[in-house]
Amino acid sequence: MAKTVTQNQLIGEIGETAAKLRFLRMGFQFDVRSRLETGIDGIAEVMADGKPLAQMIAVQVKTTKEGRYAGETEEGFHYLLRSEDLAYWRPSNLPVIIVLYRESDESFFWKEIPRGEEAQERRLTFSKKDDVLDNDAADRVAAITVPKAGFGYYVPPLGGGEEALVNILPLKLPGEVFVATTSFNTRQANAILLQNDEPARFDWAIKGGSFWSFHDPRTTVCRKIVDIDQVEAIDTAHLAFHDDVNERNTFAYLLRQTLDHQVRGELSWSTESHCFYFAARTEYTTRVFKYESSKKLTEADVVNPIESKRVAGSIAFVRHHAFVPRFESFYDEWYLVVEPTYVFTTNGFTYHPHPDALLAGKKRLDKSASLRGQVIMWHRFLSSLEPKSDDLFAVAVPEPRISFGAPPTLELPTKVPDDVWGNQKKDDPGEEKPDLLKRA
Repeated sequence: MAKTVTQNQLIGEIGETAAKLRFLRMGFQFDVRSRLETGIDGIAEVMADGKPLAQMIAVQVKTTKEGRYAGETEEGFHYLLRSEDLAYWRPSNLPVIIVLYRESDESFFWKEIPRGEEAQERRLTFSKKDDVLDNDAADRVAAITVPKAGFGYYVPPLGGGEEALVNILPLKLPGEVFVATTSFNTRQANAILLQNDEPARFDWAIKGGSFWSFHDPRTTVCRKIVDIDQVEAIDTAHLAFHDDVNERNTFAYLLRQTLDHQVRGELSWSTESHCFYFAARTEYTTRVFKYESSKKLTEADVVNPIESKRVAGSIAFVRHHAFVPRFESFYDEWYLVVEPTYVFTTNGFTYHPHPDALLAGKKRLDKSASLRGQVIMWHRFLSSLEPKSDDLFAVAVPEPRISFGAPPTLELPTKVPDDVWGNQKKDDPGEEKPDLLKRA
């Protein structure tokens, strides 16, 4: 009897060949496995500018000649995995994707297969918009080689270059620091200032019997906690770039205290999250900050009441824009490192009892453009607190302040794909205005 090739074998071979060609055109290597395969048709390797990166993806190709997928509409369809395939993929040490190829319309769709304990659901839901396997999906496919646990590793984006914004603000420091001796420690000094009739101020640091501040303590209530006859002004650089790391740490603490003094009345400090956040003016009320972005005047809802999805007309929580501050010195300059985040309250003033879940959900929605916009916004806000030269109400001798330079930029050889930041499934009702999310 003459040997024959079944129609299923022929369609399967056509699908594997078509998938290999598709991956090659996307810039991946693709090696077809032997005829002994039982659930993995090939191995795709990520490449950047033609250079293999040894980041592998296991690929299973499912081919159909024509017809419709289960539940297919203009938006998407479902696909039911076989139990034996799922059991085979579950312990895989490589990320596994399934590629669906339909010969009649030359369509390719892909989906990552959950592994480990997550691999329980057999039905996959495909979007005809988001799950197409083409050049636009190259970065998303490459991104799944990053481990879901641990510190991970870097997979270069495969698109063109772009300008990157570094989330650090250069500092311009006052020229001198006032140093004095004191017989009080920090706790005792705080108690004395709080018990006094004059407004207390805390933009100073005490260490080992020494008082440091950018303001002259003889002109403020701080004269009560220092030895007046021992006050002297010294060059800021002497303390800012001291060889002793402990001295630099004390100077960083002074910067933190000074920043707190400068933003008082505008920002609040969260002791739980260790961050500054926009303070609400009244309960359940939006607060808008208007500023000039990289290209035009824009605004952001920096305090944003979010309506409940369960109870119509009620507020589920209030979200506040925030940032975690960190002062670092590099070579001969100090910087404020700005890490954008959020604080959640029930009404604008009372901390929410379950902020972690809200924060995780919001950060999953934030993409690179959003984070970029927030860094720019914080720079504009901090700069807006500086007194203007044409301010008619400015005091004759302005108080020494920290000034903030614009965040530096870098030219990246490749573009950072938004999909690496997470898949934004739906718009967030409290998201910033569109202008804030645009790249500069």
